[in-house]
This record gives sequence, C-alpha cells and structure tokens, in this order.
Amino acid sequence: MLKGHQSWLFENKPSILAAATSVGPFEGQGPLAEDFDIVHGELYLGQDSWEKAEKAFLEEAAKMAIQHAGLTEGQIQFHFGGDLMNQIISSSFAARTLTIPYLGLFGACSTSMESLALAAYIVNSGGAKHTLAATCSHNGSVEKQFRYPTEYGSQKPPTAQFTVTGAGAAVIGQEGKGPYVTSATIGRVVDMGIQDPFNMGAAMAPAAVDTIEAHFRDLQIEPGYYDLIVTGDLSKVGYEIACDLLKKHHIPMEQTTYSDCGMMIYNYETQNVQAGASGCACSAVVTYGHLLNRMRRGELNRILVVATGALLSPLSFQQNETIPCIAHAVSIEREK
Repeated sequence: MLKGHQSWLFENKPSILAAATSVGPFEGQGPLAEDFDIVHGELYLGQDSWEKAEKAFLEEAAKMAIQHAGLTEGQIQFHFGGDLMNQIISSSFAARTLTIPYLGLFGACSTSMESLALAAYIVNSGGAKHTLAATCSHNGSVEKQFRYPTEYGSQKPPTAQFTVTGAGAAVIGQEGKGPYVTSATIGRVVDMGIQDPFNMGAAMAPAAVDTIEAHFRDLQIEPGYYDLIVTGDLSKVGYEIACDLLKKHHIPMEQTTYSDCGMMIYNYETQNVQAGASGCACSAVVTYGHLLNRMRRGELNRILVVATGALLSPLSFQQNETIPCIAHAVSIEREK
C-alpha cells in the first residue's frame, strides 16, 4: 500500500458510498448553494451557543450520509473526525450522539482529507467494512476562538478569511459504484515563520505545495493525470502564493485545472469575505457537495483534493509562536 515515501495507493478501491453536507445561510447565498443537501436559514439551529450549533451541523451531516448510504449507525465500524475547537469538542460531542467507535483527529482545516484518507485506509486494508469521515466548522465559534468574536464588529485586513459554517460527511465502504478513493499523500508540517492569524493563506501555501510535489513524486505521475486539483482554503492570497511556488518548483500545473475551495464557495462581488473562505467545513462541503456531484454527472473523472490546515492555537498565538501548517492530499476517481 505504501507508495514512495509518504503516499498510500488503495488497490482495493474503497468506495464513497454516500456523502452529505449541511451549511448555514451565508453559504446558501454563494454559487454552490444547489450542491448542498441542507441550507439552514439561521446559525443557531435551535441551540443556545455557536459551539452547540456547530455540533448540530455535524450530527446532521453524519446522519444524512449514513442514511444516504442505506446503512444504520450500527453498521459503521469507525468514525474519523475532528474540527477547529479546543479539544475538538464539536466532533467528540457529536460522536457521543452517534455512538460509533470514534477516532478524534486534529489537522485544523486539513481534517477533511485527513479523516477521509484514514477512513479509506482502514477499509482498503480490511480493517472495516464501513467507515465515516466527517468534519465541521462554524463562523461564530471559530472566529471567536482564533480571531475576534463576530459581535465585536472589528475590521479585518484584506488577507483575512471568512470561516465557513457547515459540516460534511462521507461513508466509505468496501463495495460500491464509486467514486473511489484511490490514493492519499500525508503531509509534513511546514512552518515559514508567519505569525499573523489574519494571513492563514500565506502560512498554509508552502505546506500545500510540499504535499502536491510529494504526491506527484511518490506516485510518479504529473498534474495532467487529474481533471481538477483543488487546495483546501488558501483563498486568494494563499492561492497566488501557491501558484508562484508551484511554478518555481517546476510543477507543470498548466496540464490541469487548479483552483481552491476557499475561492469557490462564496461570491466575492456580493459577499464580504476578504480573501475568501476557510474552516474545516470549507473543503469538506465543497468536496462532498459540489465536486462529488460533478463527478456523478460525469463532468470530472479524477480529482485531487489537497486540504490545508494551520496548526496554531489561541495559546500558541499568545506566546508569539509561529504558525506550523500541513496539507493532506486525497485522490478521488470514477470509472469512465
């Protein structure tokens, strides 16, 4: 299964049996609204805090994905999940409700593909028949923890990003019609010395490029193998840096289409999102909603999703630490 130094090749083709997405009202105003299963009209979902609402988004997406797969929660062997909150409370408290054997993960915004890679690995190796990969974020809870509470109404610089409210989940199985998870490249921690939590895109871009380069090196393929390559939530600032670095590293991205989930989910002209989107739910809802729908329609046959994450905490920021970053890549393919 190991290919090269840091990649896995899934020869048994674990299948994405079903996926589901649940998002907030602001995401429902963006260009991808029709690709989401549920768009809520408010942010609290009947809860009394942002954090409890974030958990509710995740529970809803996970239960929908399992239902769409024609399974029950008792038929899922393992649940892989995480989020941005301290001690990943949204995922862990949702796991309390789901009662599926649970492995909590923290990869910041890279958690969507970290969880999918591990869920596929277990299924591919025969360690489970069915697994669940899920993650979430909430603008109110995440902005409060990492930057400033939204109630402050503080101004943000153009490099800042807007945390996506929502959750995405996928059920992986040994048998199915696909799309299939065919490979994964596990990223290394890269820290270029950036300290500004309002410039996450610049901090994460080098990690994304490092993982993309490793993916092509390990699998001995070129970008043209894929119809589309997307990074997680670099948004405008990080995307431009990544493009420059990819060119500098002589990676021929012109062979394919390269975009970023953080630039896809919102409308820059009508929604005030500064540099674009971020959050664990960013790459999760774009992938499990929009991109999988395009694959099912036959518009895309092979995609590479490179979810990016900034591994800081409020404590590390207060202690003037720099921001270590990581990116995990997962390839998803359908049979032509």
